[in-house]
Amino acid sequence: MAEEAILGYLATSEEIPDSGQFASQHGFQHNDVVNVIKSLHGFRYIDAQDIKRESWVLTDEGKKYAADGSPEVQLFLAVPQEGSISKDELQKKLEPSVFKIGCSQAGKNKWVDMGKQVSRKVQHVEDKVKDLLIRIQKGDALGKDDINSLKARKLIVAQTWKGYSVKKGPNYAPTRKKVATDLTRENLQRGDWKEQEFKEYNFNAKGPPAEAGHLHPLLKVKQQLKNIFLQLGFEEMPTNNFVESSFWNFDALFQPQQHPARDSHDTFFLEVPSTTRELPEDYVKLVKRVHESGGYGSRGYMYDWKREEANKNLLRTHTTAVSTRMLYALAKQPFTPKRYFSIDRVFRNESVDRTHLAEFHQIEGLVCDKGLTLGDLIGVLNDFFSRLGMSKLRFKPAYNPYTEPSMEIFSYHEGLKKWVEIGNSGMFRPEMLLPMGFPEDVRVIAWGLSLERPTMILYGVDNIRDLFGHKVDLSLMKRNPICRLGID
Repeated sequence: MAEEAILGYLATSEEIPDSGQFASQHGFQHNDVVNVIKSLHGFRYIDAQDIKRESWVLTDEGKKYAADGSPEVQLFLAVPQEGSISKDELQKKLEPSVFKIGCSQAGKNKWVDMGKQVSRKVQHVEDKVKDLLIRIQKGDALGKDDINSLKARKLIVAQTWKGYSVKKGPNYAPTRKKVATDLTRENLQRGDWKEQEFKEYNFNAKGPPAEAGHLHPLLKVKQQLKNIFLQLGFEEMPTNNFVESSFWNFDALFQPQQHPARDSHDTFFLEVPSTTRELPEDYVKLVKRVHESGGYGSRGYMYDWKREEANKNLLRTHTTAVSTRMLYALAKQPFTPKRYFSIDRVFRNESVDRTHLAEFHQIEGLVCDKGLTLGDLIGVLNDFFSRLGMSKLRFKPAYNPYTEPSMEIFSYHEGLKKWVEIGNSGMFRPEMLLPMGFPEDVRVIAWGLSLERPTMILYGVDNIRDLFGHKVDLSLMKRNPICRLGID
């Protein structure tokens, strides 16, 4: 065995100067010798010093030319000694890569005349490239110019050989003592534990990493947001309806049928089933009337509302479609104040880039009660976002088809040192609420934002495709923090 050979050799010799030569002289694989040296060195039976040697080895292309000859010589030999040969005929005799390189090198060496017809300029050539490659295979040393020439043609590559020189260590012995790793019941019964040598414990060694499941950052932030809503007394809405009708997604929200968001360039419409099966007919009539001629103090949009547009099925573009269904159901009961929230996927026909995806998550919250004002909305927003660690808020007037007044929400980003938009908000319009059947003094305040944007900020992700989608690096789940201390 290699271990016995190494320890036995050091018993009569001062040093093993080269582990590679030692392995070849004793008929061992060098890797086996290296493994034994590392083991003996760890127990201080020997002291080992690294040895490194640079050498050149042939690439696959170089090996091929060492066997068959260089491309330029192969091309030269394919040209008849007398007369000439057409390029097409010559190309048929050689491999494409050999022909291409051979033409270049043989022309450069002035061995052949490369016209429409190819003919020899000399009668005899030496294959210096093949000779140099064979010399490298034998381990011969070459001059710097020859090495650079072969390296430029990618026929050789540098290779680093690693080995060891070995001397006796402080614990050297001709044979290794067997060290016990456990104190067994039999050792105690026989009493041989008194003479037994035990392996030392390494208290600094790290144990194997525990294999366990990991939560995606989006799931963590989603749960943290859900906890905030629950702390504020909100109920979660059912959001398992990815497919929605245009009626609930747009019309019931008092969004006109000619609105750009309802175009196929912005929305994914379904081919099968292309239309919804049923809608609440009494409610549909009220929605149609408020769109066409207004009511409840509104003039409406004054256009011909089409039922076929409202019947079209689509992938919901916002979770407000769920809010609309929930509010309609709430209006059919004796009035009770409610607080609803949802966090789920929505779909929009957008170009994918660093900050946009065609599929993302929307966070939505709403409060339904009598006598609510814009001040109540601002107060709820300050409370909600302060629990996310965003205490500096600003509000900017905005326009939404189904809220009035409407506000964009901005927060001061300490890292970027500027105000950034984080969401949208507003009070649902009477044209949306009163056709549902709510009393006139009922108000609904609501706000929404994406789940991806705060998650990207919290986890330092600058490309949304690294966070969500098929290109996500799964190691992101293992590397991200267990919890975020900045969020309640």
